[in-house]
Amino acid sequence: MRLLHTSDWHLGRSFHRESLHDAQRAFLDHLVAVVRAERVDAVLVAGDVYDRALPGLEAVALFDEVLFRLAELGVPTVFISGNHDSARRLGVGSRLIDRSGIHLRTDPDGCAVPVLLADEHGPVAVYGLPYLEPAMVRERFGLEKGGHDRVLGAAMDAVRADLATRDPGTRAVVLAHAFVTGGEPSDSERDITVGGVASVPAGVFDGVHYAALGHLHGCQTLAPHLRYSGSPLAYSFSEADHRKTMWLVDLAADGTVAAERIDCPVPRRLARLRGPLEHLLEHPGFAEHEESWVRATLTDPVRPSDPMERLRARFPHTLQLLFEPEGAPGDDPRSYAARVSGRSDQEVVEGFVAHVRPGRVLDDTEQGWLLEGLEAVRCAEERDREAAR
Repeated sequence: MRLLHTSDWHLGRSFHRESLHDAQRAFLDHLVAVVRAERVDAVLVAGDVYDRALPGLEAVALFDEVLFRLAELGVPTVFISGNHDSARRLGVGSRLIDRSGIHLRTDPDGCAVPVLLADEHGPVAVYGLPYLEPAMVRERFGLEKGGHDRVLGAAMDAVRADLATRDPGTRAVVLAHAFVTGGEPSDSERDITVGGVASVPAGVFDGVHYAALGHLHGCQTLAPHLRYSGSPLAYSFSEADHRKTMWLVDLAADGTVAAERIDCPVPRRLARLRGPLEHLLEHPGFAEHEESWVRATLTDPVRPSDPMERLRARFPHTLQLLFEPEGAPGDDPRSYAARVSGRSDQEVVEGFVAHVRPGRVLDDTEQGWLLEGLEAVRCAEERDREAAR
């Protein structure tokens, strides 16, 4: 059986305020084309369909359109809800939609109720495990306490128990949205640390032939049967080196897996540039990034004037500007809290000004403004205390 594994669409998300609507539409067009061209038997979408619990109308329209197109192809598709999705909203109409071959698995009570598929080698049971928030689902699984590892382990116990009642030759596929130990995160995933436990052991998924994972945005293989597809688009500059793909998985008659990466369309390359401003503006080696989305980190010892405007003259798609001066006076490896410990409010503010404007001290006028501002704040705090009394 040929499966197409994808996840983390995050429909409705932008990239540093740049709309990704057209890029997400292009990805969904690509997905449908791959399903048709590669004669895919089933599509697996491992959570985070939307970027937020209340998605915008444009995102909902994209989802509605791709559901219709997949149903029209007659290719069974299994979705689970992720930690960004509202499970209840994503699952609206799921029983009715099931009839069209689109299976929305968002209810924890249905973890052990598979979507049953078949090929010439026999049955394939596809179990959809939505993102399981421990505080919300512990009681359903008979647990008094425990984090994500415990609730996911209980869900997989239920999957294995159901699988044991089926024909011995049944191949098992599970979709899950989790941070599995050994996976490599990026900056764009929302933290799902719960109960002090951020990750679950890979052994949780023992007993199934393929686990289609979602949540981490980088495509990666933890074991031949245990893979993240990653997000189809980059959602942070930490993903600049990612190759965005889907997994095309062939599940053999004996349950062994062969997988191939299918590249996703790239709307615009990402570049992380670092150095003094003039170096970034003049060096010919940066020419290849002139049409990229750019994050620039300036290392000038003194902050240059109008840096964003000057950068955009060469790199018009500069989206993020950071300032990390090298060799600036007063460089200190201690934490900020340690550096300001014991200082007065005036000393803290003066230190901040010196940090963002190295090499220039406050003149008399600025010093007067600073003292006046601090006094106004103290007076306001005193009025608030009097009002509280």
